[in-house]
Amino acid sequence: MRTDHTPGLGHGNGELIDVSDPKLYEDDVWQPLFARLRREAPVYFCRQSRYGPYWSITRYADIMAVETDHATYSSQLGGVQVEDQPKGQERPSFIRMDPPRHTQQRRTVAPVAAPSNLAHYETIIRTRTARVLDSLPRNTTFDWVDLVAIELTGMMLATLFDFPFAERRKLTYWSDVAIANVHAADAVVRSEDERFQELQRMGAYFVELRKARTKEAPKLDLISMMAHSPHTRDLPPLEFIGNLALLIVGGNDTTRNSMSGGLLALSNNPEQWAKLRRNPALVPSLVAETIRYQTPVIHMRRTATRDVEFAGQMIKKGDKVVMWYISGNRDERAIDRPDAFIIDRARPRQHLSYGAGIHRCVGDRLADLQLRVLWEEILERDLEIEVMGPPRRLYSNFIRGIRALPVRINA
Repeated sequence: MRTDHTPGLGHGNGELIDVSDPKLYEDDVWQPLFARLRREAPVYFCRQSRYGPYWSITRYADIMAVETDHATYSSQLGGVQVEDQPKGQERPSFIRMDPPRHTQQRRTVAPVAAPSNLAHYETIIRTRTARVLDSLPRNTTFDWVDLVAIELTGMMLATLFDFPFAERRKLTYWSDVAIANVHAADAVVRSEDERFQELQRMGAYFVELRKARTKEAPKLDLISMMAHSPHTRDLPPLEFIGNLALLIVGGNDTTRNSMSGGLLALSNNPEQWAKLRRNPALVPSLVAETIRYQTPVIHMRRTATRDVEFAGQMIKKGDKVVMWYISGNRDERAIDRPDAFIIDRARPRQHLSYGAGIHRCVGDRLADLQLRVLWEEILERDLEIEVMGPPRRLYSNFIRGIRALPVRINA
């Protein structure tokens, strides 16, 4: 049996470190395990887990090396999560593809978040953010996730898809369905079959939208782009569903959970909040630090296309290779005091949360924009937001989600 080569880990004593357990992230107790892996076994073979054997890549530089070598580490062979999609229910999408198909489909939708469009979006985002903040209750406890994070990201998703605005919460629901761990106590779907059925219902809804867009002139929304591009207009049904799920989750979860994670981090570090109030120009740096510290996407997986020696370990063709962004973002070798939340870092954008290489998040600038506007508008109103209790976290090893966060605005 192949084991890691580091003494004390997997050599004869039966010890096993499995960082794929979703409970680690729901309970927020993952830090010591990754610190040990980075220190003792930065490229570690977990020979047994509920998802099968896999390699853990836990240091910043090693993650970058795997991320930028798509010829050796494929997204297409097995997908991008340590957990495989069920046989017969695979939902291809461009994030689960290698070039050239990945490149063609990504280029189809990339213009929706191009820098040239951000000024237009900023006006919309700022108006909506102001309206949401002004409508929040004062001097009473409410759920920040529901009334702020979900509401703002849902409105942005509806804009990106030109989706019926009154029905925008369907997009949030479908995002939850797509990433749900079906074994969670509060899962929105309780089996893979139920997930598959719900995503097929989503696909049927969007097919009707696509039919309408096909008859119209091309517009700057995701469905119109997909309807008119030769690379996406005739996608097989499951590939259409896969790309929809990717775009909905990508446009929702990073921003939604960072809106809540940033507030929680500032609450837990009041000296940083005081620093921000004294110097609102730190908002862009705050946004980058929030994205790093929260790490909304916990991991990405690749599959080895060949036998390869990497950092002294022998990875075999077909092995799962898991890049733990959440660990790389806490790597002491790359980031100074990585466990501290510091909003005025010298290099705040040095993080792995958006990925790197050909699969870098296509909407990273738009996510940053939404977070920047939120904090600018909070500071403009001098809102005193008090966190009233612990967050309820998502049971997931893929998305580091915050399901609920009780807060109070003291007026």
